[in-house]
Amino acid sequence: MVVLSPRSLSFLYCILVIIISLTKTTSETISVKYCNPSEDSGNYTTNSTYHTNLNTLLSNLTSNTETNNNNGFYNVSYGQNSNKIYAVGLCRGDIKRDNCHSCLNKAIVNLTQYCANQKEAYAWYDDETCLLYYSDRLIYGNLIIEPWDYSWDGENEMVVDAVQFNRSLINLMDSLITRAASGGSSRKYATSSVVGPNNHQTIYGLVQCRPDLSRTDCSSCLNESMLALPGCCNNMKGARILRPSCILRYGTNTLFYVPEVYAPPPAPSNNNTYSQGNSDVLKIALAVAVPAVVIFLLLSFIIICIRMRKPKQSFEAEEDDYEIETADSLQIDFDAIQEATNNFSDANKLGQGGFGIVYRGRLSNGQEIAVKRLSRYSGQGDIEFKNEVLLVAKLQHRNLVRLLGFSIRGNERLLVYEFVPNKSLDHFIFDPTKARQLDWESRYKIIGGITRGIVYLHEDSRLRIIHRDLKASNILLDEEMNPKISDFGMAKLFDMDQTQGETNTVVGTYGYMAPEYALHGQFSVKSDVFSFGVLVLEIVSGRKRSCIRHGENLEDLLSFAWRNWRAGTIANIIDPTLINVSESEIMRCIHIGLLCIQENVAGRPTMGSIMLMLNSYSISLAVPSEPPYSLDSKDGMLPDMQSSEYNSDATRSRESTNTSAPISVNEASISEFFPR
Repeated sequence: MVVLSPRSLSFLYCILVIIISLTKTTSETISVKYCNPSEDSGNYTTNSTYHTNLNTLLSNLTSNTETNNNNGFYNVSYGQNSNKIYAVGLCRGDIKRDNCHSCLNKAIVNLTQYCANQKEAYAWYDDETCLLYYSDRLIYGNLIIEPWDYSWDGENEMVVDAVQFNRSLINLMDSLITRAASGGSSRKYATSSVVGPNNHQTIYGLVQCRPDLSRTDCSSCLNESMLALPGCCNNMKGARILRPSCILRYGTNTLFYVPEVYAPPPAPSNNNTYSQGNSDVLKIALAVAVPAVVIFLLLSFIIICIRMRKPKQSFEAEEDDYEIETADSLQIDFDAIQEATNNFSDANKLGQGGFGIVYRGRLSNGQEIAVKRLSRYSGQGDIEFKNEVLLVAKLQHRNLVRLLGFSIRGNERLLVYEFVPNKSLDHFIFDPTKARQLDWESRYKIIGGITRGIVYLHEDSRLRIIHRDLKASNILLDEEMNPKISDFGMAKLFDMDQTQGETNTVVGTYGYMAPEYALHGQFSVKSDVFSFGVLVLEIVSGRKRSCIRHGENLEDLLSFAWRNWRAGTIANIIDPTLINVSESEIMRCIHIGLLCIQENVAGRPTMGSIMLMLNSYSISLAVPSEPPYSLDSKDGMLPDMQSSEYNSDATRSRESTNTSAPISVNEASISEFFPR
């Protein structure tokens, strides 16, 4: 009888996998596949070092016990410099270990054939059983949401009661996304079901992220998939959205099994009694010695830390060493910023707000930046400043202006932001000439982008943040007219379970303020919703929130929109520069805007529900009630609201006489968050 060595058996196994894979077509096994999805990785040469490293890395993907966390996730890298390759493998949370390994092995064979000689590729394989992603760029810990794909389940049937079905589905997915994102570093996976329309149809749901992602990134990935559902899979009985970092799936048939708890494979047996005996003696000695040494070192370390520990000022909570190191890594040399702005010359001045002057600059590497030079005598210490910078830096979203770094020298405090070239939204929509550059498609995209940004602040970021100063001048536009929310100088920080706060000092801009905030200092996420509603009406109408002439009288935008909505003269609200508009979209936006500016706080929708309203016409809208600032209402307007509006576009506080100069390109500020 011929006895094969383990290496020979492994070789034969690989040959068998290849033979099996060749008996199937690629389309039967790979659900989604992309070669070079980042479009900048390029190709490699056959038999090159990169090719050899790739084969070595993939052959060890599932056998690398150091990176396998025994939960169906694998992370490996191999090689050096330009020939270094990274790979991750992820199996769906309900897949057994053997099936997981089998899926990944088949994926390796098929994907390397399908994307031959291409440095980067990823695929969801075997009906989303597993994900394989390899690249010449770091994958681990990075959120990658594109390219993405979708498919429908079963016979592509559509639901009968779409409204009720979608409501049930949204509630189910909201719960699953929260559970999955809250998972630890070993698994971010959640499944459940809910009774659908008429209590006779069960909807099953499954969501999963790569466990190396942060809670925020996981939530962002899955919420992006939720946003995509109305466009790709509206009213379908079952569908799935597949991304490099997450999967979202639902249907009316059971999608998942009872999850198996992954356990390490049993150790190989050893029949050599003598060797086993020596091994047992060694294990006993180590079992006694190692814990004693570990306990001694741990106690010593704790004692040293207690003795050396000093009280440290902090904004919300004491930052750990990792976060302080992160803050320090964001620090930029003051001289470099001074040189980039030509010593803060007036020629580079972009604008001035209540907290400092904004300058345009260019770093030595050619990157354009916007620098906010804060007041020299703000009374804020270095540690508090760094803590706040760290918090703002964590707010990473494509619809928020990105903080690049900061600098401290003496009393100088500098904030460095990405440069956004197309100035602010008010620069366009309130100018009759420039307004023509924003057609309805662009404005609708801007409304959607602002919505996503606020949803991130309210629901998806690590901390719940109330902006408190949403307005057209604080919405910046990039080169493709994508909106970016800026100026967090008035922002308030909430605990995730906190719903409302109060303040004695009202800050923000009159006209955008919710009545409960302007009159009583009460603010919540619904305060931002009110401001958003005013902003939507401004975008649709091209009119400022006040100073609309109606006969011989002046009225504010809210009163004007409400009056025409009641009269059925919607065309009067629409900016006359807009032509060939989608009536259904523009009327829906006006309707949403009026829902947001209702006086009743509970009647205003959340930003999450607004996002769904904008993306799904199957969701019916409630009837709005009269806005509080209507000139013909019983209560009338807020005291001095109009005069404040005329005097300054950026009134900061009823208790302050400081006004702001016109805001230009990058009116972005350090967050002045206030804890409870």
